[in-house]
Amino acid sequence: MIEERNLAEKNLSGLFITFEGVEGAGKTTQIQLLKMALEASGKTVCVTREPGGDPVAEGVRTLLLSTEMSSRAELLLFLASRAQNVERVIRPQLALGNTVICDRFIDSSVAYQGVARGLGATTVQDLNRFATGDLEPDLTLLLDLDPAVGLSRQKTRNRMEAESLVFHRKVREGFLEVAANNPTRFLILDALQPADTLHLQIMEAVQIRQRAKQSQS
Repeated sequence: MIEERNLAEKNLSGLFITFEGVEGAGKTTQIQLLKMALEASGKTVCVTREPGGDPVAEGVRTLLLSTEMSSRAELLLFLASRAQNVERVIRPQLALGNTVICDRFIDSSVAYQGVARGLGATTVQDLNRFATGDLEPDLTLLLDLDPAVGLSRQKTRNRMEAESLVFHRKVREGFLEVAANNPTRFLILDALQPADTLHLQIMEAVQIRQRAKQSQS
């Protein structure tokens, strides 16, 4: 089973990029800038999000962001949505050699449910490995920002965004902790920088990772 999974991972020739960060960090803007730049260079790009990705996962997203629930139920629903997104969207696109950009992935669950909700980072990571079949991003871009600044940018707030500032500060701590534990995969960026400056830094990191991926194939 392990050998079959490793073989499947080797066949995923596309580049898998994830964006992480607290609410209001500017992920949506940078994802769109990156998508346009990569497509202009001839790449086929699939943009997806979590929770969400396909009709089933989008239905779970609606439930998650609008309905009060226990912390464990919240985690399990995020896992269900992620398993569906990986199976129906992310893996098929990577197998075709396309670039996949995902707005949030496993690290968000570690930060939000593992750290801020107190369910435990290790527990959340283990459950996510099952949900994703051990799929990991090639590059994770963490847009780091004071949560108070990010929340001030929000005009409307869903259930997760409406959590207390204390909660969102724990989320930030969770992101920085997981980034420190995965330095080769993460790039931490100051989200207070101008959007164009951030985009240039992101493009440089993506190009470096693209070359590394090509050299492995």
